[in-house]
Amino acid sequence: MRDARRKPVASVRATALRMLARRDYPRAELEQRLVRRGADPAEVTRTLDDLERLGYLSDARFAQMLVAQKAGRYGRRAIAHAIRERHVEPSAARSALAALAGSDELADAKAVWNRRFGTAPRDARERARQIRFLVARGYDVSIAVAVVGRPVGDHAAVRDEGDEDAAIDVD
Repeated sequence: MRDARRKPVASVRATALRMLARRDYPRAELEQRLVRRGADPAEVTRTLDDLERLGYLSDARFAQMLVAQKAGRYGRRAIAHAIRERHVEPSAARSALAALAGSDELADAKAVWNRRFGTAPRDARERARQIRFLVARGYDVSIAVAVVGRPVGDHAAVRDEGDEDAAIDVD
């Protein structure tokens, strides 16, 4: 009696279209999800080829969307990693990442740091935490160090070159 009330199994095409209606997927991820649901791999391949030909499925569009979503909040390295992790076709990934070539990563890192912290670190521990934050966001260590600077109370801070009295060390 329970089997009679079960929903009919949706076709691979209907399932793929339903998933794509909610959001974009890279081909490899959609293929993996459909196979995990018990679909025949050969049928999945044929269906995805058809959907790609019709323009419903596009690795290039997915990669562009991912870059647009993460740009300004993450560094190039983190964005490239996210694209690789999703198994996007390499040529589509390269063309999407090319959009980041004109951006100033140092300025982006400063903006991210400013939104999160906004003030210079008080001590070395706070400085390390802020640098780790930027590195975790995909920015290079040299950029993170340049953005964070030195702790406020650090005596090794760079002195103003125009102030001659500051250049004289008084014991």
